[in-house]
Amino acid sequence: MAKIVRALISVSDKEGLVPFAQTLAVAGVEILSTGGTARAMREAGMEVMDVSDYTGFPEMMDGRVKTLHPKVHGGLLHLRGNAEHEAACEEHGIKPIDLVVVNLYPFEETVAKPDVTLADAIENIDIGGPSMLRSAAKNHESVTVITDPADYEAVAEQIATEGGTTLELRRVLAAKVYARTSEYDGAIAEHLMSAFGDDSEETSDEMPEELLVQASLSQTLRYGENPHQRAGLYGKFDEYFEQLHGKALSYNNILDATAAANLICEFLEDPPTLAILKHTNPCGMGQGGSLKEAWDKAFATDNQAPFGGIIAVNQPLDGECATAISEIFSEVIIAPEFTDEALAILQKKKNLRLLKVLQNPFTAVAWDVRNTGAESFLVQERDIKVTGADDLKVVTKREPTEGELKAMLFGWRVVKHVKSNAIVYCAPGATLGIGAGQMSRVDSSKIAVWKAGEANLSLEGSVVCSDAFFPFPDGLIAAAEAGAKAAIQPGGSVRDEEVIAAADERDMAMVFTGARHFRH
Repeated sequence: MAKIVRALISVSDKEGLVPFAQTLAVAGVEILSTGGTARAMREAGMEVMDVSDYTGFPEMMDGRVKTLHPKVHGGLLHLRGNAEHEAACEEHGIKPIDLVVVNLYPFEETVAKPDVTLADAIENIDIGGPSMLRSAAKNHESVTVITDPADYEAVAEQIATEGGTTLELRRVLAAKVYARTSEYDGAIAEHLMSAFGDDSEETSDEMPEELLVQASLSQTLRYGENPHQRAGLYGKFDEYFEQLHGKALSYNNILDATAAANLICEFLEDPPTLAILKHTNPCGMGQGGSLKEAWDKAFATDNQAPFGGIIAVNQPLDGECATAISEIFSEVIIAPEFTDEALAILQKKKNLRLLKVLQNPFTAVAWDVRNTGAESFLVQERDIKVTGADDLKVVTKREPTEGELKAMLFGWRVVKHVKSNAIVYCAPGATLGIGAGQMSRVDSSKIAVWKAGEANLSLEGSVVCSDAFFPFPDGLIAAAEAGAKAAIQPGGSVRDEEVIAAADERDMAMVFTGARHFRH
């Protein structure tokens, strides 16, 4: 048990401060403090010594220098019972500090403000706080350290009953300190690299030398993909989505919901558009004069897969569309807004999760990070490339009609979100058949054709969209035999000329995008 004789308290977050400090006072603990923290405790009737009185050195430079002093860090770091250390303390008037309570300047909250300046950000970089925390945590054999107000109760209980803290508790608190300072430094590094990068006139194709991934636990999930797997949600999900109704999101719900949001955000400037996804794959997508019309087109693509699926819309969800959707079982519905009528209809289903999109996920950090499972991470730029009509290269004798061009640009945005190998047959504003995730592109095409047949949708006159080039003419020929009259693909195969010739023989229009959209 490490007895608490002297404590240093300096916090930006004053929640729970006074009751905790009163526990220390009752236990006879001498309290050192600074600025607003000292003032808050004095106003509560407690006796507090200013750190400047203890060190004999005034706070200066607008508070930048106040705890960076040998009497503070010597009081934290000296090894109790070490004769040399004890002699140094005696010689220089250094007293032991047994407890440090510090939470840091609100850097993360500051830089989250849309109008934050670089000067504001820099001024909210805490120097003395992390230094004290790290010193105290290093010497946790003797020193107790708190950086999270949630830990006040556990520490107060031990001090009130025993006058000190156990080594077990100090170890937990010390580890927590280094996790917090790591998170804090990571947030600073991320912000400054972004800020300084924006000011640089130089551009680089190099990947970042350091991967900074800082995220706090947002919620513990019931389980992962399967019941035997533990899982949690970390990071800023709540800043992008607000759950309005329904039971808690599962691991799979979150995967599906983010995939759906990424897809629908491709169509934010389009007419009413609705997407249906299952296991992160689009299984139907439609556009129309209303969301109900878009729903009818999307559902017509596949009227089986949507059961238990995810639905996303690009406009406020209205009552008419909500009524249609409510006729089937869905896991999650995502929209920028829900009308009162839509909410009244959908909230009758107590388990149906309703998510409001708060921010376009395309505005998030530009890197995708994946764990390979071998203590390694793959990092890539997010696939946010936009392809417009001006980017298309007509490679066949026949140019696409206006309707075919419209269908191409619609389907190209859909196929981008289908797992490779990906094939999508579509008409203007509607998917007709989707084939996903097969080892062969021809197999994906066969599945898409079969799906269309199951849905009684004709592919005659359709456009076929392929996320990567056709490696052989057989894939294009199969599409033509299914009824496709036009094709959009990246191009780039050594057999492009053979594929183009096959298209010309069948009077098909084909365009190359020059961009591949594998989604593994």
